Amino acid sequence: MIDMRRTLLWVVFVMSLVLLWDAWNKHNGGPSLFGGTPKQAPAAATSAPGPAAALPAPVPSAQTATPAAATTTTDAAATGEQVTVTTDVYKATFDSRGGSLVRLELVKFADVHDSKHPVLLFDQSAQRAYSAQSGLIAAQAGVVLPNHLTVMTVLPAERTLSGSANELTVGFESPESGGVRLTKTYTFHRGDYAIGVRHMIRNVSATPVMPQLYLQLVRDGNVDPSGVFMAPTSFTGPAVYTDDKHYQKVEFTDIAKGKGDYLRSADNGYVAMVQHYFATAWLVHGKQTRNFALEPVQGATNLYRAAMVLPQGELAPGAAKTQDAVLFAGPQEETRLAALAPGLELVKDYGYFAILAKPLYWLLDHLHRLLGNWGWSIVALVVLLKIAFYWLNASAYRSMGKMKAINPKVMEMRERLKDKPQQMQQEMMRIYREEKVNPLGGCLPIVVQIPFFIALYWVLLSSVEMRNAPWIGWVHDLSIRDPYFILPALMTGSTLFQTWLNPTPPDPVQAKMMWIMPMVFSVMFFVFPAGLVLYWLTNNLLSIAQQWFINRQLGVSKSLSK
Repeated sequence: MIDMRRTLLWVVFVMSLVLLWDAWNKHNGGPSLFGGTPKQAPAAATSAPGPAAALPAPVPSAQTATPAAATTTTDAAATGEQVTVTTDVYKATFDSRGGSLVRLELVKFADVHDSKHPVLLFDQSAQRAYSAQSGLIAAQAGVVLPNHLTVMTVLPAERTLSGSANELTVGFESPESGGVRLTKTYTFHRGDYAIGVRHMIRNVSATPVMPQLYLQLVRDGNVDPSGVFMAPTSFTGPAVYTDDKHYQKVEFTDIAKGKGDYLRSADNGYVAMVQHYFATAWLVHGKQTRNFALEPVQGATNLYRAAMVLPQGELAPGAAKTQDAVLFAGPQEETRLAALAPGLELVKDYGYFAILAKPLYWLLDHLHRLLGNWGWSIVALVVLLKIAFYWLNASAYRSMGKMKAINPKVMEMRERLKDKPQQMQQEMMRIYREEKVNPLGGCLPIVVQIPFFIALYWVLLSSVEMRNAPWIGWVHDLSIRDPYFILPALMTGSTLFQTWLNPTPPDPVQAKMMWIMPMVFSVMFFVFPAGLVLYWLTNNLLSIAQQWFINRQLGVSKSLSK
């Protein structure tokens, strides 16, 4: 029973830090403490992504349909025209081969590795493959419709969003294929990361057709090392959302093994590709039958797609049909995502702590609206949490204070009975009983708070708002480490001071460990993002103030433990 409270707290603290360190190490390509050396993903395919094979056919026959059979209007070797448009939030490059969005720069977000360049979300290069594609497949066998490999005509329009304009459009029109002509129109809105995409399908033949529209996101399976530290909940890969099964994310490795678990068909939902801070998603509003596919792109290495297929019904000769969709490509700003589509805010994944993390983010966001600075908002949130848990903390610190007060009596008893361990245990229990001290009294109140502070940890780690967000002076970006290590040094000092305030363990070995362990684990804070260190530092300082105040109330001073 000796020092059971302290031992339990140290076990929780040490295991939390070990798990965080392991997650960071694995993210940066190092070996896991538990699973060996991670496998490196193969290089992304350098050629343009091939057509999606075996897309699910939303027809009763359950046959599979694929644009791969295109031979006349689709030429795999054909090249398209590159079209670049610029808005206040994007620099977007389209390929007229399929009218696909193949390169996308988020001009308001600096790259974490090179602040002179913006974040590059979509790209087609030797290092990366990531694009948004769409096209048509036919329910009828042998019919080839315009798809993402069809070379289209670029429709004339402005290429730059002018200062007075609120929207910009870019359009592509396909030649006739399988009796169908497809026109794609992308509409960009000022200050908006939701791109409207309209597909106009015209039957220019003399016979009915049954087209199906597929919307897909294609990217390599490499994890993007964006940021100094990555949490295990910071998922990279495809996801499907439906009202029935909600948010279903699937690892690239599971897709490669054919083990993806997600709902294949619904009348609602979206497909997405998710990474730290940013996400892309194809959205179709309203109830409409759709099939989902998360699978490798056949014929390519380390290339995967998240696809949604929508049946368009029978299209009579001379008839036309319009299918509207939204392509979201941007930051995981929770409030904007929630307003855009049901469940889209879930791409910002808090893991098991979502039930606590979401209200904490809501509170942090409202504090930011009031204070206008994310650093001070973090400080204010920790203050509010400390106020909410004041009485729990007070109970723990009073227990610690009483332990400190009786520490001289315990030390004298241990010295007197050092050769009689059994009698020593009995005498210690007698002292605790007479002094009305519970050795576990300081443990439970602190353990109760651990889920809340871990949830806040993930909120700070996964919030894109922290990117490039300054606090004061030398802290210009809360999402990366302190450039001068001032916050980690203060964090280390506050931890040691808090250790000094706690009762000294009777066991000399434990007493030394109380000083060594904070020093060892404080090293980790030197690589943590500044926002997270600020959060821990604020929590430490407030805990020290409360503990000092309660010790004064109890008449306990450090000299009593000497």
